Amino acid sequence: MDVNNGPSEGSGNGTMDIEQSLLQQFSCMGTTDKEELVQQLQKLLGSSLNYSTAAFFLDMNNWNLQAAICSYLDIENSTKLPSMTLVQDPVASESESIEPNVSFQKVWHIINNGPDQWPTGCYAQCSDGNSFNGGRVVLPPLKPFEDTHLTVHMVSPPTPGVYQSKWRLCTEKGAYFGDPMWVIVTVVEEGTMALTQQLSSFSELGASPQPEVAHNPFIPQRSHLEHTQVFL
Repeated sequence: MDVNNGPSEGSGNGTMDIEQSLLQQFSCMGTTDKEELVQQLQKLLGSSLNYSTAAFFLDMNNWNLQAAICSYLDIENSTKLPSMTLVQDPVASESESIEPNVSFQKVWHIINNGPDQWPTGCYAQCSDGNSFNGGRVVLPPLKPFEDTHLTVHMVSPPTPGVYQSKWRLCTEKGAYFGDPMWVIVTVVEEGTMALTQQLSSFSELGASPQPEVAHNPFIPQRSHLEHTQVFL
């Protein structure tokens, strides 16, 4: 298969400058390890390129890094990515406490804030961190300024700790677009949530839980009459 190692005839000067800059960056790279080639391609082209897409372009170009970059830029420059923003920006420090191995849902309110309708086949997937067993979610082709609620079914990890997950929207070809979406979960010991809820209910009532006092048979118990004053 013939591979075009240079910019296409329709590429502009900006594309040529980008390609020349990238070629200078990897001119000293020499490796045949496929995993390392994928990582290098992702590093050079930025976070918009996921693993499967990087591997696809490398395989298509017989694992030639230079040819894979040129092919990707030729296609990317001719394709405009969709737009997406969160209706409410995520708070990175926001976390939810949950017990191990518990099913839960994460919902994001998203909107197409661009001038074009999303193409068919867009989906959401975990791009970094713990996926919480959440799978790929296919999205409808939203029209401009149309919104939807993205729901992902997840399961908390089995070991206590703090976990985070980064999710991105992808085109059918695997290019990331839109705002990143975060899930931050604190997994606590089993039974901790019930105790926390009990303490919270006492706090809401303005009282603190009274400790249970064990009966001591060696201390005489005073009768109710001994506490009663009689008024004549």
